[in-house]
Amino acid sequence: MASISLKAIEKSFGETSVLERIDLDIAPGEFLTLVGPSGCGKSTLLRILAGLEAPDSGDVLIDGERVNDVRPADRNLAMVFQSYALYPHLSVGQNMMTPLRLRDLSFTERLPLIGQFLARAKYRDLSSQVSDAAKVLKIDHLLARKPGQLSGGQRQRVALGRAMVRKPVGFLMDEPLSNLDAALRIHMRSELAELHRSLQTTFVYVTHDQAEALTMSDRMAVMMDGKILQLGTPDEIYNNPRDIRVAEFVGAPKINLLPGYLDADGHAACEDVVLTRVAKNCSGDITIGLRPEHLALCSVKDPEALQGRVVHKENLGADIYLHVILHQGGHRLVLRAAPIEGVPVSIGQNVAFKLQHGVAMVFDEAGKRVDLSHEAEKAPAKSGVKATVPEVA
Repeated sequence: MASISLKAIEKSFGETSVLERIDLDIAPGEFLTLVGPSGCGKSTLLRILAGLEAPDSGDVLIDGERVNDVRPADRNLAMVFQSYALYPHLSVGQNMMTPLRLRDLSFTERLPLIGQFLARAKYRDLSSQVSDAAKVLKIDHLLARKPGQLSGGQRQRVALGRAMVRKPVGFLMDEPLSNLDAALRIHMRSELAELHRSLQTTFVYVTHDQAEALTMSDRMAVMMDGKILQLGTPDEIYNNPRDIRVAEFVGAPKINLLPGYLDADGHAACEDVVLTRVAKNCSGDITIGLRPEHLALCSVKDPEALQGRVVHKENLGADIYLHVILHQGGHRLVLRAAPIEGVPVSIGQNVAFKLQHGVAMVFDEAGKRVDLSHEAEKAPAKSGVKATVPEVA
């Protein structure tokens, strides 16, 4: 395994800036995911790391050594592509052996028939390495098949095996699961995470799917417009986003955002909701963020209850998502309910719900996270507000 560092990386195509001073340190053996919408620069950054693109400025370091001028083949990094990039005329075993033949055999030893005769011992060693990798990936029974005879998941394993046999210091993966169907993607997520733990090698993974980033990563870097907006563990990114764009991108369904304001005492408020925590060093308009799982159905008699009308309902089996229009203010919210509570609810029905304590997020006019502090007393509800929401740690 190897440590990987990117220092002040910048890249432009013509007048279009793609990457703006990217600084990133990846620890040995870490699974780091670059996640963001299409066009944010994540694949370009991966290609720069692999040596397939040259940065306009900045340095790429592997184990502390600058490799800007080192050929891709000599960086000892293995790349797994979105399209698998398997040779259709070669068997699975031959596909997996290809990088070893190119690295370990001379031109003469690679020649058909003659090469195998001249380097029988080497070929036996290469075959053994391929067989070992195939057993780890559970595709050893497929070594004689051609790629056209494999399913999507099997082809993906072959692409991983071809990368594994080189025993690289790091794996670079560019959206390798995007061509698979939904059920197989979920299965392959767990397989990749288990493979990482087994190999104990550095993984750099690129995806636009925030579910992949959340479920597999040790850390994830959320990228937008050529910048890393936030770097942290999946829990940190999800529960403590430092930018409103991160909060919106990570999470499904999306976070509920309500326009709000700060009252005279610094309490964040929005129509039916007044928080007891105080915003420090903030002025002007704000946005209050509430995730669907932070809202729960309750009795209409609950003193903290908010009320609204259900306009849409999503039944996902284990979870029911209710889209509700607030009676006061007309804002639309999505809340999560357990099946026992959500199934009986029908579209057009009025429901009462409340906010869990201490979970609301506040963002300033620039979209940056505003830290809130606790006070002993509750915030006074303004005239017409139905509920003051106490928040405790």
